Order: sequence, then structure tokens, then C-alpha cells
Amino acid sequence: MRIFLFLMLLVISIASCRSTRKITTVITKKDSAIVVVNPAESDSAKSVRELIKKIESKQILFNTFSSKVKVDYSDEKNNRVDFNAFVRMQKDSAIWVSIIAALNIEAYRVMITKDSVVIMDKIERTIQRKPLEYLQKITKVPFDFKTLEDLIVGNPVYLDKNVTSFIDQGETFSMSTLGEVFKHFITVNKKDLNLIFSKLDDIDVTRSRTANLTYADYSNVGSWMFSGLRKISLSEKTKIDVQLEFKQVEFEKPLSFPFSIPKSYKVK
Repeated sequence: MRIFLFLMLLVISIASCRSTRKITTVITKKDSAIVVVNPAESDSAKSVRELIKKIESKQILFNTFSSKVKVDYSDEKNNRVDFNAFVRMQKDSAIWVSIIAALNIEAYRVMITKDSVVIMDKIERTIQRKPLEYLQKITKVPFDFKTLEDLIVGNPVYLDKNVTSFIDQGETFSMSTLGEVFKHFITVNKKDLNLIFSKLDDIDVTRSRTANLTYADYSNVGSWMFSGLRKISLSEKTKIDVQLEFKQVEFEKPLSFPFSIPKSYKVK
């Protein structure tokens, strides 16, 4: 359970950065058509802003979402964990997660709402209730319920109009931002503007936290392009690798969110 919650919080913290600096610099890279973005150059700045708007316009709009997620975790100490999770969402209302352990036994059930997180341990028969701010405290990154929703479906929650650099690399666009929490470098496919890669470095040098995220296996689900395979590599005190494989993805299907707590469960 701790590992699953860690994975959830890891992705939340990675995706919740907010840029604060102005467009001022450019990154030089060989064989790239470089656009220097500077506030004094209105045409260049306008082009970048228009690109961001186009990427944002591709965000998935939904009422309900469900998916099976295969999670694979490994670290430099040769610890390996894999499990399945079933995720259901009702927009602006609830995020429901069922975690399946070995022998196809449901081990945990989690319910997240706009103001709370409830964790049901079905093995130990215990229940934990936390405010949503609990997740913010652990990650040390500000976010809200909508951020979680966008993160799960793959919407670009990390985009900001204050870009520090921009590169046209032929088949891809890359941009850098400097936010309150992370230095952020992202790459999108020029043809369809799907996110390909994201690199974040913690501004707090004492933490030395770096994350690399890769988005792949895009497919058309309903009327949306959805990334079915996401890989995360995180380095802080140790290095870990996480792979999230989304299967049975559905939008706009009737869903239930069962979360009945037996009276015999103890509150932790």
C-alpha cells in the first residue's frame, strides 16, 4: 500500500509545477531550428503562446473515466513490486481506486473527493481518513482535485504560458519553464502535439530530485488520444523506475463507486 500511495503522490508532485519566470532565454541544440523567445520579440512570444493554447485545447473532457492500470516498480536495491489497480472517476466528484494483490485479492480501496482521502485496508481491516491537504503536505507541492483528474487522464496540467525557452526540432517541439518547484523541460510531437517526454529538476538543490517521464502508446479512445504507457524514472536519495500501463480505458460509461465500510474496521 505504501508503494502504491508513493507512486500516486510521485506523479502528482511531478505534474503540479507552476512557472513564474518570464520568457527570456533559449537552449541551443545541434540540428534544431531554434526560435529565440524574448518578451521584446512579440512574434516569437506569440507563436509560443499559440502553441501552448493548441496543446491545452487537446485536453480530454470527460464526465466519467475508468481503467485498469498495471503498475511495475523497481529500484536500485533490486526491490521489485507489481500489482494491478482499477481506477474510476466521476468528474468534480470522486476518484475511486481498487488495488489488487497476489491471488487476485483486493487488498486496498481508496476514495478521493474534493476535500478528503479515505484508505480502506481490506487485509488489516482498518480505515484511514485524511484531508486532501494531506497529499499536498507529503508532496510539498500545491494542487487541487482537478489536478488529480487531469493527471490521471493525461491532460497537460503542467503547462504554463511563462516559457523560458523554445526549440523547433523538426518532428518535435521542446519548451523549458522555471517554476516555483521545478525546472521543467517538455517535448511534444509536432504532428499531433501529444506529449512525448518531460524532465523535471527540483529547484531546491538540497533535495536533488530529478524526474524523467516518457509518454507512449497513444491510441484513440472514444474521441480522445490517450497515452496507454507511461514510464517514470525518479532520482533523489535513491533511483526508482515505475511503469504504468493503462488497459480497458473507457470514457462516459455509467459507473458505480462502492465504498461501504464494515463496522468491524478499526480507524487508524
